[in-house]
Parts: sequence; C-alpha cells; structure tokens
Amino acid sequence: MEDYEIYTLPNGIRIAHKQIPHTQIAHCGIMLDIGSRDEQPHQQGLAHFWEHMAFKGTEKRKSYHIITRLETVGGELNAYTTKEKVCFHASVLGAHFEKATELLADIAFHSVFPEKQIERERGVILEEMAMYYDSPEDAIQDDFDQLIFPNHPLGGNILGTPETVQSFRREDLQRFIAENYDTNHIVFASVSNEPFKKVVKTVEKYLRDVPTQTTQRQRRAPSVYAAQHTRVERPITQAQCALGRPAYSLTDPRRLPFFMLVNLLGGPGMNSRLNMNLREKFGLVYSIDASYTPFLDTGYLGIYFGTDPRKVERSHALIMKELKLLREKPLTTLQLHQTKEQLMGQLAMAEESNNSFMLMMAKSILDIDRVEALTDIFNDIRAVTAPAIQDIAQEMFDESQFSSLTFVPEKD
Repeated sequence: MEDYEIYTLPNGIRIAHKQIPHTQIAHCGIMLDIGSRDEQPHQQGLAHFWEHMAFKGTEKRKSYHIITRLETVGGELNAYTTKEKVCFHASVLGAHFEKATELLADIAFHSVFPEKQIERERGVILEEMAMYYDSPEDAIQDDFDQLIFPNHPLGGNILGTPETVQSFRREDLQRFIAENYDTNHIVFASVSNEPFKKVVKTVEKYLRDVPTQTTQRQRRAPSVYAAQHTRVERPITQAQCALGRPAYSLTDPRRLPFFMLVNLLGGPGMNSRLNMNLREKFGLVYSIDASYTPFLDTGYLGIYFGTDPRKVERSHALIMKELKLLREKPLTTLQLHQTKEQLMGQLAMAEESNNSFMLMMAKSILDIDRVEALTDIFNDIRAVTAPAIQDIAQEMFDESQFSSLTFVPEKD
C-alpha cells in the first residue's frame, strides 16, 4: 500500500503506520531484527526462549497482569520467533491502542526474566518440542533445514535442542539480547483508524526513552552447498518427504519471478501443478506444497508431502517430471497470464488482513527499508516474461542440486 508513513525516533526506532479510517481495530507490534540465526551453537533456541520469557514478568508487572492486560478488554497479545526476527504484537479495539502500545513496550524492553518462571517455561518449551516431534509433517521441515544449511544457524531448530534449553539461565538471555540488540533495527508498526501524528505521539511516549544501542553483529553466510539424501525410520505409518535446495535472497532481482514459478508449481491454490498431478490425477497424496523462503543473504525452496511408503518413489518421479516440464517447455501466453492473475489476486487478498499487513510492513522496513506498494508489485509481475520464468526453472529446478529427506515407518 502506498499511504503508510514512517517516523524515526532519536534512538533509531522507527514508527510505521497505515491509517484505515473505517476499521475499529488497532493492530500493532514491535519487531526486532534478531532471530535464531543470530545464536551461537550453545545458544540454540535462545531467541525463542526470550519470546516466551518476555511474558513472564517485567519491572512493574507479573505474568498474570501481562496476560490479562488486553484480554479483559477483548484484545489479543501474541509473539513469534523466526530465523531472523522476534516480534511482539497485539490487536485491540482502537480505544485501547495506547494500552496495547504501553504493554508491548514493557514486555519488549523491560522484562526481568524471573528465575522461577525460567524453570517453568523450560518445561513448557520441552513439551512444545515433543509435540513437534510427534507431528512428523512439522518435524520434517525443521530437520530438512539442517540438510539445506548444515553446520549453520539457519539449519538449526528455532526451538533449540533439549540440551541447550535445559542449560539456559537469566544471564544467557541478558547476554544474547545485549549482543544483538540494535535500536536502528527495531520497528513499531501499526494499522488503525488513528491519524499518524496521534500514533507517533502515543508511541513516542513509551519508546523515546529506550536507550540507543548499536551492535557490530555480522551474520555469517551459509557455506558451500552440496546435495544430500537422507532416509530416517520413525514410528509413523505414512512416509513424510521433503525435497529442495538453496534459493535466491531477499534482494535478488530474480526473487519475484521465482516466487511466481514456485506458486505455479505448488502454491496454495488447488490448481497448482503438483496438486493437480499427484492428488487429483493419481490420488497419491492428501496434500502437497512447494514454498520459497528468502532470507537476507540466501533462501530455500522446499517441497513437502506425505504418502503411502510404497508410493514414495512414484511420487518423487512425478515431481521431477513437473520440474523437467517447467525447465524444457516455456509457459504459453495463456498460462503466463493465468499465473500472474492468480498471484496478484492472492497478494491483494493477503493485504485485506490488516494484522498481516502490519506485520509485513514491519518486516519489510527492517529488510529493505521500505514497503513495496501493491501497484508496483503488480507492475513487476506483469513485466515478467515466459523466457525469464524458464531461465529460472532451468537454474533452480536442476535435479542434481536437490536434497531429499524421507521419514519412513520403522520396520517390524
């Protein structure tokens, strides 16, 4: 969207706001450019642990008061951790925007990490790990990251390992935040019916006194990639499979046409080529999807599906057939038009969610210092040609560069 506004506080924190006059809900969040890729091996899981512990006590609130502060007025408070970001966010009626802003500032910058709460939350996260392990369709995605980015933080599980989580203490959290905290890489984003000047005045009240801090942190790029193929026995009845490889970074000009290509191959639409072939035509899978995740200096393509163990090889062969078809046969004029129209429709509908737009706005400002207007994105999509799509397919769909991970049922 074109009409967002940005204001930078003296300490470097940026305030980004989109005013939507007709909405009664205010969505806001504080996003920090800190994630699991910034962890050392002994710190694996610490960013996610911090996300949890931020709710467990601040200089002026106990856990109960944090949890109930917005719930009692019908609001929601939440947080998440990714490979490159930690975000605390809230949604409330517009009348309670200041209350949400103050609470987000409190948990993001004034958490005290009580030792008793650390012990309790340690057990909660270990249970979360067990839950993911018991869900092979989730676990395979985490394990596949290690195949694509071996011996690198991007390949690590965001939750950490049982060993690292068992070791965390208050000083570990404080040290990790101090090492990675940079006020020039923090964004407060909001979407509401409030005018920008009023939003700035409210947010400034709670964030202007956050101490200015910079970091000399240097994120390490992944090492040279080599395709790997791994088969693991698990106590499951259905085989779970992952295929993929490294891909373009956020700043690569080929990112958008590659996203279009992956959307055509296995995006959320039921008419994706993989879904139409493996599910609709041959009935081999219940669901199959392909996704492209870009990072600041790299990215990866992943294809995930579950099937009967006896049908793994046939499913794999059909996927490779689709990749080969995209490498060797350019899209027709009609196919290219439909691919563009579908993607533009999906992007437009995604922006209908004010909360999703607020989060996207914060991430985009941190990553590329701007929010790309939807009209500009549409123009870029319309400019993509069939030969450009085919060139990217020939590079990125090279079968020799694909790694694979397969979970198969344990033998009797």
